[in-house]
Amino acid sequence: MSQAHALSLVGLTKRYGSFTAVNDVSLDVAQGQFLTLLGPSGSGKTTILMAIAGFVAPSAGAILLDGREITPLPPEKRDFGMVFQGYALFPHMTVAENLAFPLRVRGMERAERDTKIRATLDLVQLSQFAERRPSQLSGGQQQRVALARALVFEPNLLLLDEPLSALDKKLRAELQDELKTLHRRIGRTFINVTHDQEEAMSLSDTVAILNHGKLIQIGAPDALYDRPRTRFVAGFLGKSNMISGRIAERIGATARVSVGATTLTQRLATGATGDTVLLSLRPERIALLGDGETAENMVEGHVSAWSYLGAGHSLTVETTDLGSLRLTLPTWRAPFAPAEGLTLRLGWPSDAAAPVEDDGDE
Repeated sequence: MSQAHALSLVGLTKRYGSFTAVNDVSLDVAQGQFLTLLGPSGSGKTTILMAIAGFVAPSAGAILLDGREITPLPPEKRDFGMVFQGYALFPHMTVAENLAFPLRVRGMERAERDTKIRATLDLVQLSQFAERRPSQLSGGQQQRVALARALVFEPNLLLLDEPLSALDKKLRAELQDELKTLHRRIGRTFINVTHDQEEAMSLSDTVAILNHGKLIQIGAPDALYDRPRTRFVAGFLGKSNMISGRIAERIGATARVSVGATTLTQRLATGATGDTVLLSLRPERIALLGDGETAENMVEGHVSAWSYLGAGHSLTVETTDLGSLRLTLPTWRAPFAPAEGLTLRLGWPSDAAAPVEDDGDE
């Protein structure tokens, strides 16, 4: 396999008349990295992928491969592999013939084609299906063929446009594991598009979160989840309790935050006394306090709703000053059967919540 390549977007913008689909997006994808563009419908992620592939001409900005601008190049000159949501396999061709097609287009000799096809089918564990047609394969097998066809000519990058969205939940989870393993084995640069948060977090080295055509935050999945920069990122990457308060006092890197009559202790790097602050507190960071147990932050409330999730219970607890707080309680540690009206004491440390910008999006 050929070496991995690095990609850079510099001020990438795409306008359709008065509508801006992508707004001044700049980011770097390192060699061998698995980057996912994540965002809701209309966030610009697919437009960015199509611009990288060469199917969409940017209105402004540049696309660079290993520091060399490729913005004017047509798709066939970029030599990128592409896997579409609907697989786009040729139904009248066998699996082997589907893989042979991009090699024939490149003028490769028959013997070399056959060698590459065998090696790539081995890579995706489909050697025994070489003579079958797509209609004789399951959805998961068809997706593996689409991956193999995109990899067989050793592309500069592999571009994935929601490749797993047509599969059921169990099969999608299995192929996520396979795709991650495949990425590690071949060391190629992957750029993936999805609106599925769990898929993005599971697959990627780096996630770029987009909204309304803008890049909101980029980073490792755990950093984005634990330290979201905005209300939108916190809400889009999972459930989060949003707590708004005012800094009553600063003591070094810690602040006392007033929320109604309740005072919270919160680790804060910035902010002055009197400033308002918005905190994102994940449900799993809240602990249920037993008799005599204490925490840096403690509140009391009653259960207003609950649901059983198998591995845990999701509880909604109504508090006087902080409103509704959602917490996740592992089933095996639950000391009681949840019931509406039950009074609970909740606690969390000063570094459990993350301060976020209030961008108005949830």
